Order: sequence, then structure tokens, then C-alpha cells
Amino acid sequence: MIRQLLPAGLCALAISAFMVGCKPAEPTGTTGTGSSTPSTSTSAGTTPATAARTAPEAPGNEITGDTIKIGLVASQNGELRPWGIDTVSGAKLAEEEVNAAGGINGKKIQVMVGDSASNPQDGKNAAQKLIADGAVVVLGEVASGITAQMNEVAYEKGVPLIAIGATRTDLAQKGNFFRVCYTDDFQGPVMAAFAYRELNLRRVAIMTDRSTPYSTGLSDSFRKKFTELGGEIVTEEFYQSKETQFTAQLTNVKGKTPDGIFMSGYFPEVGPMARQIRDIGMKDVKLLGGDGWDSTELTSGGGDAIIGGFFCNHYNNQEPREEVKKFLAAWNKKYATTPGTTMGALGYDATMLAVDAIRRATTPNSKGILEALEATENFMSVSGKITLKGNNGNPPKRALVVEVSRTGQVFRKAYEPGDL
Repeated sequence: MIRQLLPAGLCALAISAFMVGCKPAEPTGTTGTGSSTPSTSTSAGTTPATAARTAPEAPGNEITGDTIKIGLVASQNGELRPWGIDTVSGAKLAEEEVNAAGGINGKKIQVMVGDSASNPQDGKNAAQKLIADGAVVVLGEVASGITAQMNEVAYEKGVPLIAIGATRTDLAQKGNFFRVCYTDDFQGPVMAAFAYRELNLRRVAIMTDRSTPYSTGLSDSFRKKFTELGGEIVTEEFYQSKETQFTAQLTNVKGKTPDGIFMSGYFPEVGPMARQIRDIGMKDVKLLGGDGWDSTELTSGGGDAIIGGFFCNHYNNQEPREEVKKFLAAWNKKYATTPGTTMGALGYDATMLAVDAIRRATTPNSKGILEALEATENFMSVSGKITLKGNNGNPPKRALVVEVSRTGQVFRKAYEPGDL
């Protein structure tokens, strides 16, 4: 996202809370209030496992000397900073663990960090510098718009890129791209199925941030599944990032008498929007969204109005899986707290996935790492099992639906890739 971009931090979660990842996209459109006109973005278009991806032609970088360089682009400044800080913390935790265990074949790994400053062009520049400095693989970003710009450079240079929270599906069309998160083509249908089957909603309005491909793509995938299930999209209204007043759009929504509203944008707008939904008289309408809601600022912006809303999440920090327990214990030991957002876990996962691929690479260079990533099967990460083989960079991942509470997010339902 470029919101200059959209963020999402997450709350430091209480013991029963859940963490959510996010993946914004670069705003490219214009604002507008619409009625029933569907968004036209193709950002959530599928990349089937059988489709051929275009492999990079450049050779990438070689592993030389006693240090293996891994590049990481994260938002250390700007609106996405909460995500960026957690991403770096997760990657640095992984770096520390790997090096303490002897590194890779006696070589230490070095996670070199570049700042995207929550901006696509800065993210692209950061990726370019990291690759010039010898990174054999690049990690990042959370925002889809930033990630897309980064991958232009990575693809051109023949360096594999592992996205941390960028969920826009079409990013995986290039053969050097992989991710550790689910895609919008999954989380949209997950929320549609939850709305229709669990909440018994039948008439839903959509609020779409037309300036971000993340929001337009997520709205598209939600609409498609909800109508397939038998539900009706009574209207789709549009706004643009950084707007604060939604009276005109919400007046149109109220006139359509929906029983639910799917808000596919990010928390800076979703919070105030929720307040205005209640203020305009829609007291009992259910509110739903994607992982762009992931922030403590969601409740500070939305107050009581957002409590009881539902959105998509990446993993549950109460899971009994050993990977989760070990990660949280290590994080607490190093940082004396819990991760503020899901990006802590996904940053850790992306680094460990890169390390695993470097270990398995048949040649000590970017090409060998890319081939090893493409062959990855059943890699057990904090956020769940990752299989890239045969999936064109998009691992089938489980998604969780969580409910917003005053103390964090409460788990409501898990969806496996085959459930829909």
C-alpha cells in the first residue's frame, strides 16, 4: 500500500488475545462514493498452481566469505512503522537463534535492514541497495504496494523475495516471489463464509478504499464468495485513504438496510467509520473486515463501535503447537514482552524459511536458494505449515476469524484451505 501507505500494528495481546497480520497495497485510484458499482481491481486474481511463472534470467548474488547476507525491507518510519518494528524484531530473533546454533555450515547469517519509510519508492530503493550489498535473498514487505516495487528490482537481479505480509494474490506471478502469509483470495472467502454461515447474514454492504489495491481486491473476493453462497451485496460504497468523514456513503448504506457491512480497508479509516456507522443509527449491523484491521489503534479509533466486529487473522498465540510456544518464550526472553502485531511472527517465519532454503540449496547462490524455496514442503513455522512446492509461491495457509474485544482479539473460527 502506499498510503503512503497503510499500516497495521496490532495490540500487545492479552493472554487470550490473537494477532493478525496485514498487507496493504499502494493507492493508485481516485476516491468516490458509489452505490452498487463493483470495484474493477484485479489485484486478487488467482495464480493457479498449474500456471507457469516467469523465471528470472539474472544470476543473483553468490554467498562469499564467512557471512551469509539476507536483506530485509521494513517500515522503520511512516505509518507502517508498528509493522516494520515487529518485522525487524522477528527477523533479528531468528538471526540470533540461527547464529547461536552455529549458523549455516559454519557461516553466520546477517540480516541487513533497509527502511521503506512506508513508501513504495523507498522500499524499491532499499531493496536495490541490499542486493547491491550482497543479499542473496530479500525479505519483505508487509504492504503489497511496497512489495510489488521491491520485487521489480529483485526479479531483475535474479534474487528470490519472500513476502512477509503482502497478501495481494497477483504478486506471485513472477518466479522469484514467495510468501509466508495467506492471500486475499482466501481471506475474502473466509470472511464471506463466516458472515453467511456463522452470523447468518444475508444482506451485506461493502465499504471499499478505492485508492488501495488491497482493499479493492479483498472486496472483490468477498463479494464473489458471498453471492455464491446465496447472499446479496446491497451496495458497494467507495472512499479513499486518509479520509475521515463517510456520511454520504453511510447514508446510502443505511438506505439499503443491510444486516452486515464488510469494511475491506485499514484500521485508520475503519475505526472512525465504525463510530459513524453507529452514530448514523445502524446500531445492530455486524461489522467485518480483513487483516488490515490489525492494530491497537483500531479500538482507539473505533471505541465501543468496533467492539464485536470480526476480521481475519494469521495465527493464534494460544495454540498448543510447539512452534508457537517456543517462539513466544524466545520473544519474551529477548524483548520482555509479547509481539505487538502478527508481523513479529511472520518476520521470524520469513527469516527461518530463508535459512532453511539456504541450507538446502545445491549451489551457494541466489539461484540455488530460489530452487530450494520452490521445492519447500511442510516447513513448520510459527504461523503454520508452509508448502511452496507446486503452489507458485502461495502457500496454502490456515486463516482464523477473530472478534474484536476491549482486551484484544478473541478466536472464533479457523478455516483450512480446503474448507471453502
